[in-house]
Amino acid sequence: MKHKLTTLSDAIRRIPSGSRVAFGGNIMRRQPNAAVREIIRQGIGDLTVYAFATGLSVDMLAAAGLLRRYEGVYVGLFWHGLAPSFRRAVEAGRVEVRDFSESSIVARFQAACSGLSFMPVKAILGTDMMAQDPSVVMETTCPFTGEPYAAVRAIAAEFTIMHGYRADRFGNVQWPLARDADDVDQIIARGSRRLIVTVEEIVEHEDILRQPNLTYIPAQWVEAVALAPFGAHPLACDTVHDEDVDHIRAYAEAGSTPECARAYLDAYIHAGPSHDDYLARFGGLAALRERLSVARSDA
Repeated sequence: MKHKLTTLSDAIRRIPSGSRVAFGGNIMRRQPNAAVREIIRQGIGDLTVYAFATGLSVDMLAAAGLLRRYEGVYVGLFWHGLAPSFRRAVEAGRVEVRDFSESSIVARFQAACSGLSFMPVKAILGTDMMAQDPSVVMETTCPFTGEPYAAVRAIAAEFTIMHGYRADRFGNVQWPLARDADDVDQIIARGSRRLIVTVEEIVEHEDILRQPNLTYIPAQWVEAVALAPFGAHPLACDTVHDEDVDHIRAYAEAGSTPECARAYLDAYIHAGPSHDDYLARFGGLAALRERLSVARSDA
């Protein structure tokens, strides 16, 4: 097997401005925030982002002026409030948005991983989502029954980025036995064209072989894998660490004005050239583990 292990900066450097990129993760869990911060450091802009339900990752891109279009379910900070920079950018017309229900965006990802150009769904019939953009959704008719359906276009991401748990140098990515069960990352990964995964830890290939049933992203799907412990921070990573509530609140407050949002980016992203520099702002990896780690299950 080919070695896929590389640095975070080298992995992200593959993505040119103007790309269509899919993100893994879900609202307060495992968004690929270390990768997004590296995108911001490298100034990769004019991006179209596809996601399930997301928040801080997309909001940071909007704050940096690098987001052109978003297609998904939700962008927000959940119980911490709205995604302030994203909302401002949308209201100002700097970011286009195409809204979908949860089941319809999953159908778009499923179409991609099934090799189909679209998927029929019922959930959004009769809603304003049907009229928003005929390039991604339109009404169609079942050829067998004559019933109406919404035809939602397959996600056509050129790159996919997600944060996972552990991987070997070949790019086999595993999840833990105990985890939240609302993941759609496997569907997103299976339909990807060029998949970049950051992980909490790199393990030996022999460790992967001992529990092959935990491998949810096999090496053949992966183009690059990079070590980025706490790569979802300040959000949570199941069985590894909880969300950093204090910092999420600080981020939400920093987004109150464009000037404060830019100051946040300068302090936490542009001030250092790497993910390690970001972690150092919180006392380093050991300090974060001491403060936020949860009891590990058998992974």
